[in-house]
Parts: sequence; structure tokens; C-alpha cells
Amino acid sequence: MDPIVTVQDAVTAFADFIEPTNAELDAIDREMPVILADVDLLDAQITTLDRVPTEFDERRIRRARRRALAARVAMINQTAGASLAGGAA
Repeated sequence: MDPIVTVQDAVTAFADFIEPTNAELDAIDREMPVILADVDLLDAQITTLDRVPTEFDERRIRRARRRALAARVAMINQTAGASLAGGAA
């Protein structure tokens, strides 16, 4: 019969790697407008899953889709502007 041993030492040895780094948190902050816009789009689409979309629903989905695309474009432009030498964007 094998003895039961805790694996706390093995788990806590990697405790420093479990937390996100500052760079990862900054990346999440930069992507947050895109994430929130995608959540709004999904919310608009989910509401119409069990019924026929009304004109209001279709407008809501179109607006949410445009906001999601605009958020992606803004994030890409910020990323491209930051990567250009001399800050020319």
C-alpha cells in the first residue's frame, strides 16, 4: 500500500509562476475594450437564440458588431503606433 503524501511542496514551488506578470496584466488592460465589446456582442446574439430577432434586436447586434470591430481597430492601431520607431503613427 502506497502512503498518501501531500503535493504542497511541488505545487508551492511554482507559486511565483501562477500569478500573472506585470506585462501580462498590461496586455489584459490593453485588450479590455475589445473583451467588453465582444461580451456585448455575445449578449446581443444570445438574446435572440430562442426567438425570431426583432428589428430592435437586429439594430442592437449591428451596433454591437460595429463597436467590437472599432475596438479591435483601435487596439491594432495602438499596437502598431507603439511599435513604430520614433512614435510616428
